[in-house]
Amino acid sequence: MEPVDASRFTQLYLAFKPAIRPAPTIMAMTTPQLLMIEDDARLAQMVGEYLGQSGYGFTHAADGGGGLEQLQQRAPDLVILDLMLPDIDGLEVCRRIRALPGAPARVPVLMLTAKGDPMDRIVGLELGADDYLPKPFEPRELLARIRAVLRRRGEGAVPEAAASTVLRFGTLEIDRDARTVTVGGAPCDLTSYQFDLLVAMAERAGRVLTRDQIMEAVRGRELEAFDRSIDVHMGRIRAAIEVDAKTPKRILTVRGVGYVFAKQQD
Repeated sequence: MEPVDASRFTQLYLAFKPAIRPAPTIMAMTTPQLLMIEDDARLAQMVGEYLGQSGYGFTHAADGGGGLEQLQQRAPDLVILDLMLPDIDGLEVCRRIRALPGAPARVPVLMLTAKGDPMDRIVGLELGADDYLPKPFEPRELLARIRAVLRRRGEGAVPEAAASTVLRFGTLEIDRDARTVTVGGAPCDLTSYQFDLLVAMAERAGRVLTRDQIMEAVRGRELEAFDRSIDVHMGRIRAAIEVDAKTPKRILTVRGVGYVFAKQQD
């Protein structure tokens, strides 16, 4: 990691620090736990202090192997994963996380990418990352993205007036309470963010939605100009729920507009 990242964070951290108030002690039992896998110890220390004063528990691993070990031991609520690690590439760490058995495989992953390299973002999202943040980054943006990812994990996109927690479209079943998706009884592997995208579209079945509308429906970050990350997520969702992702029947592309979730499905 380039030293300028840590220096930039230091300047911003000192600027924002006076406005941060520690979380009340009464919330200690429900404090979200974060794991940062980052080889820059100085940056990790500052991030940890900043997030700790913002009400989060924080642990740090200096390499990919240690991060994977801590993940399975501590079960964090979110992983902040740097791409440039000394032992295992961050993309490989993300792949291994998603290959773990049980709940650890579903932990949200916020990936830190070098200067927002689009290929890093695309590959990371394809491997199952929930969001990304280019370096160098501002502390407040990191905090905002963490909150957005955790909010999506905790709340999803379920309307309060929903009559049933399970959406059924032919052999496809989406259980909004259990946050599971099955096709013909077989479980589908989706990240937390991809699950919320699927729910947002299923609840609006038959309506053509733009990329901005889909992103807004899950209350994620605003869609950046020319950002195609939503298309990457749609490709992953199709791979999980379609019989043939190359000829989709459930999620259809409307050229020049966006996507539509089919009401009638097999």
